Amino acid sequence: MPKLRFIPFEEKHATDFKNLNIEWLESFFEVEPYDEQVLGNPEKYILSPGGAIFMASLDGEIIGTFAYIKKEEDTYEFSKMAITPKHRGKGYGNTMVQFVVDEAKRQGWKKLILFSSTILENSIHLYRKYGFVEVPLGDCNYARGNIKMERAL
Repeated sequence: MPKLRFIPFEEKHATDFKNLNIEWLESFFEVEPYDEQVLGNPEKYILSPGGAIFMASLDGEIIGTFAYIKKEEDTYEFSKMAITPKHRGKGYGNTMVQFVVDEAKRQGWKKLILFSSTILENSIHLYRKYGFVEVPLGDCNYARGNIKMERAL
């Protein structure tokens, strides 16, 4: 299997970041107003407040993405994970979530959180595999979100 590389976001990736997420959302749910805001201006909603975006590259082709959205000083939301349809089911999600956890540890963060939907059984299984546990939902920006998970680092 070719090696998946994770590249820090640059402005040239803005279209790929948005398109990957729109495709994923339209496959499973619908694009909500909050998605439009964040995906349309990642600099304002993710990067400037202290978050980060990574692009997943396979042999030079961008096949996926994810973001860390800063919530508190040492707490980040793992969000906007998407992989192209032709590369799903090949283990790249595992590689991505392992990188997500390892990078958060390298940054010295204390906790990752995420919001998801229980209809995404494979995703929930993957998150549990990497140590995420369900916690009370609380405030969620997404109508589709019915589960919150966190991972102490």
